[in-house]
Amino acid sequence: MQVSMTDSKPTLLWNATLCVQQGLREEGWVLVRDDVIAEVGRGEPPHVPGARRIDVGGKILAPGLIDLHVHGALGRDSMDATPEALRQMARFYARHGVTAFLATTTSSPPESILAALENVAKVMQAGTGAATLLGAHVEGPYLNAQRRGAQNPSHIRAVDPGEYRRIIGTGVVKLLTLAPELPQSEDLIRFAVANRVAVSAGHTCASFEEMCRAAEMGVTQVTHLFNGMEPLHHRRPGAVGAALVLDSLCCQLIADNVHVHTAVLDLVVRSKGVDGVILITDAMRAAGMSDGDYEMGGLHVTVRQGVARLANGSLAGSTLTLERAVGNMMAAADLSLPAALSMATTTPARALGLEARKGAIGVGKDADLIILDERMWVSLTMVAGEIVYRRG
Repeated sequence: MQVSMTDSKPTLLWNATLCVQQGLREEGWVLVRDDVIAEVGRGEPPHVPGARRIDVGGKILAPGLIDLHVHGALGRDSMDATPEALRQMARFYARHGVTAFLATTTSSPPESILAALENVAKVMQAGTGAATLLGAHVEGPYLNAQRRGAQNPSHIRAVDPGEYRRIIGTGVVKLLTLAPELPQSEDLIRFAVANRVAVSAGHTCASFEEMCRAAEMGVTQVTHLFNGMEPLHHRRPGAVGAALVLDSLCCQLIADNVHVHTAVLDLVVRSKGVDGVILITDAMRAAGMSDGDYEMGGLHVTVRQGVARLANGSLAGSTLTLERAVGNMMAAADLSLPAALSMATTTPARALGLEARKGAIGVGKDADLIILDERMWVSLTMVAGEIVYRRG
């Protein structure tokens, strides 16, 4: 059910269990004015003349989820390069508690990537009417073909300064995934960082030493840890080893219990802490759809029992939703809801430099809020003070 708040009435959400960094706080309330959180408290809510009152019914009121790595849903993909595709995706994500996301590209011809980014710019300006489109995550094309995963090998290519300057010059790229061992990758990393683009290492055969140098130059993330990189070896720690021991690197994790075993999910949290993990979905166009045949980056993908694979058996993104990822991490690592939720709120917000505005419930922050229960069922999603989804 889509509900839009078109006036400027304040909104009071009360009788809530607040999910804050310190834990769960019962009898909480949040007052929203315009698009920001104006007041937060516990106990008897204030009387606010003319306010729209929402009784949360004791359920959990939490900050909205942020997905930094998601390709598509409902048969749509970021590479479709149409406003309707991104808006359909944004509505689907909002139903699952996501209030902000990066539209993620795949290795494709230069003109296709630029068309997708121009479309992102257009939709950012016009708005989605649902989850906020923060910009783009450009995954590829500067990757190592040996660890291509579901990236189309026909479109993986050498680092091209002329091309990457056009890509970053669109102004919408917020995150870039590359293989740091490639020739000229150092220049690309420096250029991206200078233009306020976060850089992540992924689809890589980088050695531990190469990862350390990349981190020194400004790489701050590792894309879908364990997937698209050399396995951890006790004498050749590689990208996985660097991700686990370097405090400057945040680890993206696909917590669908398929891409990474639950015991390894637990291991990563023990090593990095929740502040060092970013939950992502890497969802492709089959998310929210039935099993069947799909396309991703020009490659044929078959989805069976919700698992997406290429013909060679390689995993091809996921059909995961982010609230399910939070629940899976709670179970795998024996985490509280606030701890697990921070990996999909506070940590990704900080990874993009948005922690002053997003990722937590606090006065002055964007009114991006969700109501959910302990089973992780989302019943309401608010984006910038507007209710964009209400179950039932």
